[in-house]
Amino acid sequence: MGFSIKLAPGVRIRASSRGIRTSVGPRVARVHVGAGRTGVSTGIGPVGFYSSLGGGARRSSRSRGATPSTAAYQRQLAAQQRQAAQVQRAEEAQRLAQAFLRILALHRVEFPTATRPIAPPPAPPDRASIYKHYEQHALAGIGLFDRSKRAAAKQQAAQWTEAETQRQWADRLQQQAAWQQHLDLRWQQLCANNPDVVIETLEEAFEDNEAPSAAVGVTGSEVSLVVLVPGVDQVVPDRMPTTTQAGNPSLRKLPQRDRSDYYKQFISGQILVTIREALAVAPAIESARVAVLRHDGADSYGRPRMSCLLAVKIHRSALNGVRWDTADAVAIVNDTNSELLQNPRPRTGDPQPLNLAAEPELAALINAVDLTDLLQ
Repeated sequence: MGFSIKLAPGVRIRASSRGIRTSVGPRVARVHVGAGRTGVSTGIGPVGFYSSLGGGARRSSRSRGATPSTAAYQRQLAAQQRQAAQVQRAEEAQRLAQAFLRILALHRVEFPTATRPIAPPPAPPDRASIYKHYEQHALAGIGLFDRSKRAAAKQQAAQWTEAETQRQWADRLQQQAAWQQHLDLRWQQLCANNPDVVIETLEEAFEDNEAPSAAVGVTGSEVSLVVLVPGVDQVVPDRMPTTTQAGNPSLRKLPQRDRSDYYKQFISGQILVTIREALAVAPAIESARVAVLRHDGADSYGRPRMSCLLAVKIHRSALNGVRWDTADAVAIVNDTNSELLQNPRPRTGDPQPLNLAAEPELAALINAVDLTDLLQ
């Protein structure tokens, strides 16, 4: 399984089980970097040729005694330098393409739906170790050639071993039953949307998230979440891989509006991946409110200064039928939300901080967040 995305004219990235590979340039002279070896392909009509740029040095077709002219040497050197520069640009294009692909694919992460946890079966007692212990105890003081006593001692050790094995096995089954009882109680509380259990479960699930996330509260079947995102300069490259009119790889400056569009894709992707994970691990939650925060540095007291860029509410039922593999994150958020607060800049569409003075409930939600803990 894989997919392919065209980022710009002459630039396409492909993701598959083998990795990510970027192709830059027209079909007549295309450089391929990424998964596998760097190579160049050329093709006109239905015929194409591919050549790898890696491997050992090529042997010259000249005879040992022939001496190339200075002009021919300079042409060869210039061609090698152009090829090296082209490969370097293609590798940089691959790096940038991966960054853009990652932004576009954030929301496509799948999470398994939580099910009733089952306590694992206990490991059986180590009968051999138990018997060895009792055998040493039973044979103590019995001579090596006193066969009858040694046989009786070993028989006694076997009886003790059987009794101890049964005792240990019963204890382990009892421990498993107690652990299963604890898990069943937690599962019942999770399915009943017990606030403490839901929040603890989500905190554990969010621990490895790229964007720091936290569950703030649970009201009925609705959970309130916050997501902390970095600024645009930290996530969206300022250059885009493309090609020149001659078909050569190039890196152009990304227009501010396009950069803002990618940043909105990043924010929407983080919203969706957080909601999808929350709904997967808390099966009785029916809706989620998400406030997106951005860290804007510290104030004069050293406290973190936060701005709220967006707030949204999405119901579980609204996500049914979404085509995650084709729809982009911004479109999904726009199409599935039941409430949406945002403040885009008119010309570029940059997300601007919301006026929390007009949103007291949202302000109260953000004030309930331990920002210092969220930043760690």
